[in-house]
Amino acid sequence: MTTLFNDPARFMEDQLAGFLDLYSDRLVGVDGGVVSASAPGSGQVGVVVGGGSGHYPAFAGLVGPGFAAGAVVGNIFTSPSANWACSVARAADQGRGVVFTYGNYAGDNMNFGLAQQRLAAEGLDARLVVVTDDIASADDPAKRRGIAGDFTVFKVLGAAAAEGLDLDAVEEAGNRANAATRTLGVAFSGCTMPGEDHPLFEVPDGHLGLGLGIHGEPGIKDVPLMSADDLAQLFVDRVLAEAPEGAGRRVAPVLNGLGDTKYEELFLLWGRVSALLAERGYEVVQPEVGELVTSLDMGGCSLTLMWLDPDLERWWTADAYTPAFRRINAAVPARSAAADIVSTTAAPAPDVEASPAGVELAASVRTALASVQSLLEENSAELGRIDAVAGDGDHGRGMVRGISAATEAGRSVPAQAGPNAVLRAAGRAWADDAGGTSGVLWGAALEAAGNELDDTAEQYTDRHAVDAVRAFLDSMTGLGKAEVGDKTLVDALVPFATTLESAIEDGETLPAAWRSAAASAAEAAEATASLRPAVGRARPLAEKSVGTPDAGATSLSLIVADLATHLR
Repeated sequence: MTTLFNDPARFMEDQLAGFLDLYSDRLVGVDGGVVSASAPGSGQVGVVVGGGSGHYPAFAGLVGPGFAAGAVVGNIFTSPSANWACSVARAADQGRGVVFTYGNYAGDNMNFGLAQQRLAAEGLDARLVVVTDDIASADDPAKRRGIAGDFTVFKVLGAAAAEGLDLDAVEEAGNRANAATRTLGVAFSGCTMPGEDHPLFEVPDGHLGLGLGIHGEPGIKDVPLMSADDLAQLFVDRVLAEAPEGAGRRVAPVLNGLGDTKYEELFLLWGRVSALLAERGYEVVQPEVGELVTSLDMGGCSLTLMWLDPDLERWWTADAYTPAFRRINAAVPARSAAADIVSTTAAPAPDVEASPAGVELAASVRTALASVQSLLEENSAELGRIDAVAGDGDHGRGMVRGISAATEAGRSVPAQAGPNAVLRAAGRAWADDAGGTSGVLWGAALEAAGNELDDTAEQYTDRHAVDAVRAFLDSMTGLGKAEVGDKTLVDALVPFATTLESAIEDGETLPAAWRSAAASAAEAAEATASLRPAVGRARPLAEKSVGTPDAGATSLSLIVADLATHLR
């Protein structure tokens, strides 16, 4: 939701004033938009981009050397007037004519077309390059909307103008780029206009809108939500199916976020898109991933491909410097391969061959790790919900990530290894993969527990289990510095360890003693609901956490209860 505004009716003017103040060293405000401060006297064709607000970086963010000479800025999702287009064109003209370029929408076509006529009457030659990249919007390419393909076409036009080409040649370059560009987008959620309390449209739960527009329009149809891998496959299949006739194998990709889809999500998606393009025999040239043509706070993304010829590739890779986009060709020397700087660390081989008892116990440890992994996966959402009351809600995901890495590491240790080697590998993997406070604590504690189990022991007694649990506890408290009453997993771990040791000393068998200790841990975990956190991220929200048990204590109590089923 757009939450920062004064008068919603003046949102465009207010944001543009701030933008111009921020970039006053390189941009100049004129009636209807902005022009580059470096434009006058440079003797280039003036490329003027334009459309409604709400799409930043498009349009004003793309004004600068190597890109646009000016941008016409309309109200949110509204075509700028012909009068504004004329105003910006006059300011951007450097004596060689201008090219208006914009997406294929009725209002833009009418207003920029009228501006062209008015300027012609004044003696200023203005051309129109209309972007029609959206493959979902029509079968006839001439009737398609312009969406994120705006970016590739604008970039080519700006670079061609920067080369000093004449008006005819710049216009031809833009039309060639448009003919070579295809885009497909999906929406996850609608966007909300300033001053409104609801989005322009809603995507049904568990679905996405296929074939979105960039003016707050929903997709052409709703389809079931899919994984990132499946979405990448859909994007690549559909866009490649629309390849221009005779197109080559070198493409300039743009994976665009619409405003609410995070960069990390786009990076994840790009990894699969890139692999799929490579599998199809395509070479990508300077791909762009990020928010380039947005729609306020709309959730969604799109894949654009521009098929390259030698000229288009030169213009695509040419230098540019604008508020939102900067490219310096070959600024960073390339390495020969990613393998030069990336290595994989294998699980450590056991120092010595374990005893038969050690091999048997190591197998039981592997089984227990896998069981705990299933347990945490089942309870991840609830652990996250508990953690979100006064924390960041990531405890469930973090624990699943840690135990998954630990389980895999345990499996990778050679079969002749003992419990020490398995737990050391599992602990290090947990710490490395989960990260954060919880990750390092669990990782170090597992290693400490493993160090109490000699791989060459001829047999393992109940006392070994007690010593391993005590080492686990000492590691947790020594590294984390938490005490009983601080509302952490220590509140469940201390009674667990104490009850286990006492029961073993009283002569109980390990399974019976462990069940009693697990019950003590569960009871203590529930009791943390009345506590106020004294350490960790929840401490600033101590009052809010009262009434909810600690997520770390809860997960520990679940784990030790599950481990009881693996003891004999």
